[in-house]
Amino acid sequence: MNSFLLIFSLAWRNLWRNKRRTLVILLAIVLGVWAMIVTAAFMRGMIFQMLEDTVDNLAGHVQIHHSQYLDDPVINNSFDPDSHTISRITHDPRVLMWSDRIRLPAVVLSERETTGITMLGVNPARESKISFIGKSVVEGRFLNSSSDTGIVIGQALADKLETRLGKRIVLMSQDINNEIADRGFRIVGIYDAPLDPTEKAFVFVGKETAAKMVGLKGAISEIVLRLHDTDMVTPLVTEMDQLDHTIDVMSWLEVEPYLELMIQMMDTSMFIWYLIVFLAMAFGIINTLLMAVFERTREFGLFQALGQKPRFILFQVWLEAILMIIVGLLAGNFLSWISVMATGDGIDVSVFARGMEMINMSNIIPFVITFNDLMIANITVAVLGMLTGLYPAWRASRLVPADAITRI
Repeated sequence: MNSFLLIFSLAWRNLWRNKRRTLVILLAIVLGVWAMIVTAAFMRGMIFQMLEDTVDNLAGHVQIHHSQYLDDPVINNSFDPDSHTISRITHDPRVLMWSDRIRLPAVVLSERETTGITMLGVNPARESKISFIGKSVVEGRFLNSSSDTGIVIGQALADKLETRLGKRIVLMSQDINNEIADRGFRIVGIYDAPLDPTEKAFVFVGKETAAKMVGLKGAISEIVLRLHDTDMVTPLVTEMDQLDHTIDVMSWLEVEPYLELMIQMMDTSMFIWYLIVFLAMAFGIINTLLMAVFERTREFGLFQALGQKPRFILFQVWLEAILMIIVGLLAGNFLSWISVMATGDGIDVSVFARGMEMINMSNIIPFVITFNDLMIANITVAVLGMLTGLYPAWRASRLVPADAITRI
């Protein structure tokens, strides 16, 4: 114990022999740790926001369709929402909430313009809880019931159609007999979604009203589920997909496959960034300790001549590296915590609004620190930093006393 305290005391004292050099390498470690944690928090926040936007943007965690619906989204590819299989899925304890929809491609006509959209016939009470629409109506109101004869459209679509609240528009789609079905609707609400493409693409009508328009009796196009925990998505999909082969039970990553690609890309980017930061720190630690070893060559030779074993010199120099790593990690983590707390609810990246919309992301990116990311950053710096410090320590322990003492 006394030997360890002596070596610790020597290591700490020697660390501050050249304060400027030690402070420079400590600053490099602190900034390296800060960069790793803050960058990971930003990228994790991007992933978190992307997933949240996707869930809110009508996708949910799990979707149920007729087995042929995604290949051919017509009214004929619908299913019975009251079947035993559907009831079992919607009443599963892992399901937080769900909403049923009639979802069809349609054409909307105003007095001045015509464009293609997706018509969503919804149950307003359920839909307002599971998607963005419940908190996005900025003019007028949302639908009162499934039999409401009004329509809610996006602000961007209203601008494109050159129409406004209270005006009438016409929807045209294909009915159950493969004939053109059309109906006039009065605009009772205008919503402002996080993404302009959503505003242009979707209109909301009552589910019963949509069913009457296309001659659909009792069937629906899709059910969207929101679960208590995203970790439950894969097990639920795996279990439920085997219950009935006439329906498809799909996770959000299957419905929006680009999400999985984006997550993999960001994980790879974080790995590359970690590698770059570590290499910069590794060279700094090696350089600092090798300079310290070179300056104290005669000192190490004298210690060995007085009977100190090489392994004690190795441990002393290595302990200097460990102490630098510990101090750097503590300061780096503290600085990272302050930086993340200072961002509050996130940072505004509206200057890149166009690019963000292309990947279905909103303009506010939160910083999200996960325990795994924090541990990976700290363990990576600690373990690899200590391994890096072994080389200068090994060089110091290999000095020959006679040569070291006489070296100028």
